[in-house]
Amino acid sequence: MEQQIYKGKLTQFHRLKIAKKEELTKNTFSLEFGIPENLKENFRFDAGQFVSVRFQAHGKEIINDYSMTSAPYEHKIALGIKMNSQEGAASQLFQNYHEGDELLISEPGGRFTLISKPSEFRTIVGFAAGIGITPILSHFKNILHNEPRTRLFLFFGNKSSEDLIYRDELDRLAKMYGDRLQIFYFFSREKTANSFFHGRLDDKKLSLIINQILHLDDTDEESTIWDAVDEVLICGKGEMIKTLANACYHHGIPKKNIHFELFEEFNDDIYPVEKEFPLIENVELEFKMLGKEYSAILPTNEERILQQLLIQKFQVPYSCKSGICGSCECILEEGEVELLENEYLTENEEERGHILACMSIAKSKKIKLNFDLT
Repeated sequence: MEQQIYKGKLTQFHRLKIAKKEELTKNTFSLEFGIPENLKENFRFDAGQFVSVRFQAHGKEIINDYSMTSAPYEHKIALGIKMNSQEGAASQLFQNYHEGDELLISEPGGRFTLISKPSEFRTIVGFAAGIGITPILSHFKNILHNEPRTRLFLFFGNKSSEDLIYRDELDRLAKMYGDRLQIFYFFSREKTANSFFHGRLDDKKLSLIINQILHLDDTDEESTIWDAVDEVLICGKGEMIKTLANACYHHGIPKKNIHFELFEEFNDDIYPVEKEFPLIENVELEFKMLGKEYSAILPTNEERILQQLLIQKFQVPYSCKSGICGSCECILEEGEVELLENEYLTENEEERGHILACMSIAKSKKIKLNFDLT
């Protein structure tokens, strides 16, 4: 086992051997790792989680997060990885590491998860774009395996059929669970026989999906399938998540039932901020990070705490700035803040004073934070 401080938190890594490597499309591939018996407990995970992979690329150590496509019952770690360019780190990972090689893999993390409810009748809808299918594939396999009463609808967008990954596996699942799983493919840069399936997954497309696919409910003649939706899963680029999350919310799905995973840095709010706060000037901020004490003066409380620290060049951990990833999680030890949105923290963590710096507005003249979570 090795340890690495990553994004402000201590992450444990273990050496795992590549059991299988497969090229999926011209710019995506999969890696599969077996889990030795002595590490079974370390690599227990929930559907929708990710691992970090440490590897060498261009002479530098790289640590990247990749979502798992495997479901917990499969007892393996399987990753879907996109290569954004021929010289990028992911391309180096594909070119330089092969079956039988070992890589440093972190213990699973992330909170793009759902509570399993095998005894309930549920309707779950998933929206994915490109490589965003990876954690949703993990979710769908796990739900189909463990929840015999749950029905699933997947809306999967890609540029073209050549870019569509995991189609064989998805089609196999649809055939095996045809009474509970329906999958619809959309292409933004390829003509389709039915124009309905041409274009991006956005708010307009969602309205059409609700009206033309998720309309009549065979189990309840007085309502629609959309009316019965219990949870929504969204994974893809930030703008897609923002558009679809707001569209789902405006079509009646509560925010707490809309779950999303971001695959890139995204600096916008997912939901619009509708609150106003009394102006406070020259906020005194003290914070602990990686064992060291720091202090700063925030000119006003008109911007979130994280953004103001980054402007002042403090190396505060962050990834998304949108309250999704949890990288900027810290403990509020003194003062008062307003947490605008939260897709990451549990109720118990909030009660214990945990906040997300990227979504927090200062509401007192003095604030004290601890990014070391101790």
